[in-house]
Amino acid sequence: MAEGSDGEVPDFCRTPTLILGCGNILFGDDGFGCAVVEQLETRGLMPGGVCVADAGTGVRKLLFTLCLSAVRPQRLLIVDALDMGRQPGELFEIDPAEIPAIKCDDFSMHQVPTSNLLRELQEHCGVEVRVLACQTGPLPDQVSVGLSDAVQRAVVSAARWIMGEYLASAVDTRQGARPGTSSLPRKQSAVTVPRCDPATEEMTRTPV
Repeated sequence: MAEGSDGEVPDFCRTPTLILGCGNILFGDDGFGCAVVEQLETRGLMPGGVCVADAGTGVRKLLFTLCLSAVRPQRLLIVDALDMGRQPGELFEIDPAEIPAIKCDDFSMHQVPTSNLLRELQEHCGVEVRVLACQTGPLPDQVSVGLSDAVQRAVVSAARWIMGEYLASAVDTRQGARPGTSSLPRKQSAVTVPRCDPATEEMTRTPV
């Protein structure tokens, strides 16, 4: 994510669609977002107008830059792991306002300042913000590299969803079609949300 030619606006601010994988790969399932980015990158070149980046533990700095920039993406997708008491490996969308302020020592996106920045981009900067989350298994209290089996399977399902929801629509947009929206209902009561079925490694829908 280099700076632009004018040395002022980074390239990631200029792209119409920005996808950021967040997390700390040193703490088990918290590295989910980074693994999704890696999975997408192994599937080939991104279409024009889409930037996919591993934000690691530095997502707040990138979001702060976006808030201050005069040029911003039209769409922003955050991919990260959250503990919401669901089944490990379950994929769901969550509104930025619902991101829990937990684990104060966590370097991922689960902190109040990050959720505030996402709301700022969404409500005052005209950026479409979505958060794709994966339910973690128990997180280690010391360095432990590698995802649990359930979350590793969810990486594949998440990459497939992103390719259909964002990468295909980026191509359609260049051809004059309206970008797609939808497919993962947000985390609310009395709705269905996709989850990774360990038996099939495919996305299924399970009532909340």
